[in-house]
Amino acid sequence: MSYTIDLSGRVALITGASSGLGTQFAHTLAKAGAAVVLAGRRVERLKTLRSEIEAYGGDAHLVGLDVTDVASIKSAVAHAETEVGAIDILINNSGVSTTERLIDVSEDSYDFIFDTNTRGAFFVAQEVAKRMLARAQGSAPGTFTGGRIVNIASAAGLRTMPQIGVYCMSKAAVVHMTKVMAAEWGRFGITTNAICPGYIDTEINHHHWNTEAGKKLISMLPRKRVGQPKDLDAMLVSLCAAQSDFINGAIISADDGMVAA
Repeated sequence: MSYTIDLSGRVALITGASSGLGTQFAHTLAKAGAAVVLAGRRVERLKTLRSEIEAYGGDAHLVGLDVTDVASIKSAVAHAETEVGAIDILINNSGVSTTERLIDVSEDSYDFIFDTNTRGAFFVAQEVAKRMLARAQGSAPGTFTGGRIVNIASAAGLRTMPQIGVYCMSKAAVVHMTKVMAAEWGRFGITTNAICPGYIDTEINHHHWNTEAGKKLISMLPRKRVGQPKDLDAMLVSLCAAQSDFINGAIISADDGMVAA
């Protein structure tokens, strides 16, 4: 006997889809049957990703999105729903970081991180939730009432880490934001949960793991390894499924035991 999760008929919006975890999330949800809307600033990369998904029969669309600009958020969500249909799933993934000690953080650096990781994540979720709420309350059409919001936080939001203090702060805010959204929107059938990845090998940091500093960091991890983007696949699909209706406000570590150590 096997158990499968089929997201056919669902529309999923993925922010930050042009690289790293966002690209993996898009492939994963498309292979699970969802129509995926690829959102980000690097539209040419999104076009390449769309072609990759369409090559194996997936349904992919793209929309330009700058999460630091509320007007861009509103326009992107409206465009997505006009082209593809009501958004059932939001993967709130866009994120940035810098490496610097707190004493060296400038206003611009602080704003750069918080504008994307916290403010941007909030207003993307708010805009999508407004439409989910309207459908749940019967004031807007849609085939699926309720919805699934998955905020991508970080293990850094659950513990402090040296030289990325502002990033830690921004992701801790996302963790608390997730709980508040779950409390306010849950009664309308909208579940909001957060995944907190640990160190994951992506194109942004891939070079680091072979440096002396990278090897030292790996040696300090519980199982002496970093994760791969695919290690989040099962959790992601589960949180997006109709069967996950009882999971709301969960903050789930996906860090190979790093936070627990």
